[in-house]
Amino acid sequence: MDTSLPILSLSAAAVAGAAAAFPKIQARLALSRAKHRSLTGHSKMSKMVARMVPHYEFDIDKFFAVDGAPREIAMQRQDGFFRLAGFYAQHYAKGRQMTAEAAQHISDLQFTESYRVPFQFSRLVREHLSTSAFMQSSSGVTVTDVDGNVFYDLTGSYGVNIFGNDFYKECIAEGEKRAHALGPVLGPYHPVIIDNVKRLCEIAGLDEVSFHMSGTEAVMQAVRLARYHTRRTHLVRFAGAYHGWWGDVQPGVGNPVSPHETYTLADMSEKTLHVLKTRRDIACVIVLIFDEVFVGFRIAAGGAQEYFGVRADMVTYGKSLAGGLPVGVVCGRKDLMRRFRDDKPADVCFARGTFNSHPYVMTAMDEFLSRLASPNFRSVYNGLDETWNGRAKLLNDRLTAAGLPVRVANLSSIWTVHYTEPSRYNWMLQYYLRAEGLALSWVGTGRLIFGLNTSDADFTEVADRFVAAGEKMKRDGWWWHKPGVTNKDIKRQILKEMLAGKFGR
Repeated sequence: MDTSLPILSLSAAAVAGAAAAFPKIQARLALSRAKHRSLTGHSKMSKMVARMVPHYEFDIDKFFAVDGAPREIAMQRQDGFFRLAGFYAQHYAKGRQMTAEAAQHISDLQFTESYRVPFQFSRLVREHLSTSAFMQSSSGVTVTDVDGNVFYDLTGSYGVNIFGNDFYKECIAEGEKRAHALGPVLGPYHPVIIDNVKRLCEIAGLDEVSFHMSGTEAVMQAVRLARYHTRRTHLVRFAGAYHGWWGDVQPGVGNPVSPHETYTLADMSEKTLHVLKTRRDIACVIVLIFDEVFVGFRIAAGGAQEYFGVRADMVTYGKSLAGGLPVGVVCGRKDLMRRFRDDKPADVCFARGTFNSHPYVMTAMDEFLSRLASPNFRSVYNGLDETWNGRAKLLNDRLTAAGLPVRVANLSSIWTVHYTEPSRYNWMLQYYLRAEGLALSWVGTGRLIFGLNTSDADFTEVADRFVAAGEKMKRDGWWWHKPGVTNKDIKRQILKEMLAGKFGR
């Protein structure tokens, strides 16, 4: 029997199958190449690695010399550490006691107190350098804690505080007066919402608005609407970006379940652009959906769209917009904001919330938007980049002149701190800064947020204190390191520590 024909047919089928699969393989490889190279871009792998990291901590001897510092440097650090601890105990006694009491029942405090520093150092820091979570008043660019200590506020209330706390106190107070007659009646709209919607559409250059209770919620709804109208599943985010705590935009560590419909890609990458052009499962890109919850109204009166000269399909706002009260807003094109289909009445994209459009939020928002629209008020944006870039340069020049391995980088009034030399102890700077009267958020020096009401005199005082903190940290030996050591060497050392902790050696 001639068997050549079936064999040829089988081979042809195999070739056809391989040919059909090849574009999928190509697309998958292109996606892999576009993902951020760190574990941040690979959520499943990052969660797997996180589960493998063992807990271990340094005893008091190792704590001060884990980088191989000689005994005299270790003792210098130890003396500095406990001198700082004595200052904290004396100046923040009441606030620390209140924080310890509250942390027994507030899970957020348990988390932030434990993760201010690398976990290997955490226990000793919590015992001796615990901070106060309580403030009792604010004025100008300062806040005062429950012990009476006055700090320059670099927390920015996580981005809310753009124009200064006094500004928002006024918005809330005036808004409360206007909402008082209606009170917390939920469901119906306060009449002021009409003006709010009109001005938001003008600012965003878009057609429709929906109100929500937080920035996280606003981003959630924007993504839901994008999926609903495109009938695609996946969203794209970029490594290092924060869009709230909900699962789809926080893959990997910190999320109990890694989402299967989120791509975390590298920014400023041709490979990423190729993926965005060729894949057919992407419903939205959060950036092209402009998430302005954090930067909106900080860098320009028209937000990031005005600043970068880009028109988005949808924009989310929050933080400052409600004059200091909680809010989230989605603005979008009419075709993207619609939550139902005329031809398919059961096919809807439902979203409602009990406190959406709360009367007190709406009147405080009107106060905010009215002031923002004032030509006199808008003068605050004149020369904004020049002002803040100049201030960053001024501080960097001073840090350089003082021989400190610290620099700042900024986008307008949003700053971050980076270090020019490798060290296991850069995290200590936050404690020296607090001791100099600079209030920081729980992430320490990872982000500094100034109010736009910061005067030159205010900034000079902040810079003086920043440099003083760095000089004291240098004096106490924290920036000593072995000649020639690199950050890669430090990472290898930490890996060895983890392996030893994992296998009990």
